[in-house]
Amino acid sequence: MRRIAFIVNPISGGKDKKDVLAAIGRYLDLTDCSYEVLPTRRAGEGTFLAREVDADVVVAVGGDGTVSEVARGLLGSTKVLGILPCGSGDGLALHLGISRNPAQAVKTLNAGQVARIDAGKLDGRPFFCTAGVGLDAAVSLDFARSSRRGLNTYITTAWEDWKHRVPEQYVVETDTEAWAGEALFITVGNANQWGNEARIAPRASLCDGLLDVTVVQPFPIWEIPDLAARLMVGKAETSHHVRTFRSAHVHIHRERPGAAHADGDPFETGVDLNLSVSKGVLQVIVPASKLGKI
Repeated sequence: MRRIAFIVNPISGGKDKKDVLAAIGRYLDLTDCSYEVLPTRRAGEGTFLAREVDADVVVAVGGDGTVSEVARGLLGSTKVLGILPCGSGDGLALHLGISRNPAQAVKTLNAGQVARIDAGKLDGRPFFCTAGVGLDAAVSLDFARSSRRGLNTYITTAWEDWKHRVPEQYVVETDTEAWAGEALFITVGNANQWGNEARIAPRASLCDGLLDVTVVQPFPIWEIPDLAARLMVGKAETSHHVRTFRSAHVHIHRERPGAAHADGDPFETGVDLNLSVSKGVLQVIVPASKLGKI
């Protein structure tokens, strides 16, 4: 019988977790498992709980930040990650094909298959969805400082930061090539999106041992609708403002120290950043239909 621990972030996405907890009680197959619910009370606690809990499957109930915390605690163990997505973006869950409908997500825990996925590192900090510098790091920092959560807050924050953002000069070096120039932001994807199906790295695979680098160069305000449309249909790289690279190792040099983020968790760092990927180091439950397609 499987032992499942649900690690619940009560404030992720600004959403009440009553529906999710009710779905666990109603749809989880208790002929196959026993379970416990562990709420987090402060940032970072998900990693500690995931590492210490005696369970076969550890389920992150929250957004990408919660998923990342829990996943970090599982690296190097035999425990399997499960996801019940209920955050602002849910990028990793959406890449994996896990439904944001609580009932469907619980049913995936019952009948899903276990896949092995890669984990990225930014200056030693693990990430599983995306990392980055520039505008998206500034947005992550301001969003983390906000007392409000949810998609609307994220969009408002992004718009305000975009209006005041000054592009920087960057040098990007990969295993096979280099690029230098001005950029608004650089996103490094393990998964294919920021969240909400905004696929900034549409060709990214979670099991290919590569990182997908997307450099977005400065563009005028009237091109926002065009770029947003390309982003939502998975064709951001077709814009002439976008440069893409794929590599197992990435070095980024920028003009000045500032914010960076790993799975939306912002931190201050220097002018040189090193990113790498470890292949197949995390086990995660995915819908059976997605096995071999992530």
